[in-house]
Amino acid sequence: MEKRGQAIRHGRVWEARILSHDEAAEEDRRFDSGMKQASKFLSYVLRHEPVAIGLQLDAQGWASIEDLVTLTQGREVPLSRELIEAVVAKNDKQRFSISPDGLRIRANQGHSLSVDLGLQPVRPPEILFHGTATRFLESIRSAGLAPQLRQHVHLSPDAETATRVGQRHGKPVVLQVRAAALFDAGTPFYLSENGVWLTPVVPLDYLIFPL
Repeated sequence: MEKRGQAIRHGRVWEARILSHDEAAEEDRRFDSGMKQASKFLSYVLRHEPVAIGLQLDAQGWASIEDLVTLTQGREVPLSRELIEAVVAKNDKQRFSISPDGLRIRANQGHSLSVDLGLQPVRPPEILFHGTATRFLESIRSAGLAPQLRQHVHLSPDAETATRVGQRHGKPVVLQVRAAALFDAGTPFYLSENGVWLTPVVPLDYLIFPL
């Protein structure tokens, strides 16, 4: 009888451990979901609409982390320092940077706002790549690449990365850019902290379309 009681108690211990594991897994899923929401929200306020929450960016695009946390409380995506740091550390595209003193955050590129990222012109490789969707090809064939609502045209260092970029917009297509020739013609190129190449415009003559 005593052995049976021990077995039941032992079974309940394992049941509790399984429940604890399941609860931990669910908590991890919620945290991952929260990070995705937080990343999108940070992109919105740090690249495009800081005024939506009353956030102030300086001339270089930096915002106070303390202000971000305070201004998002009670909103759809409340932020904490822990969540912000997790987004910055785990974002595979490295969209954001935290200042060396740990007090400020900014987007590494992609701004529609006028900010000075402090980047210096760099000579690019001979060829860079631009990922887009096939539905945009007609307009690109007529006007080249323009930044649209952003400050710069974004270019990738390799075709694989460019393909992933294009997939965000529809059926992907990758264009080659004669970057070194465009640089030699006087157009500046910049390399962002997360490895994205930036340039003001890519005229049609410097684009190579797939056959």
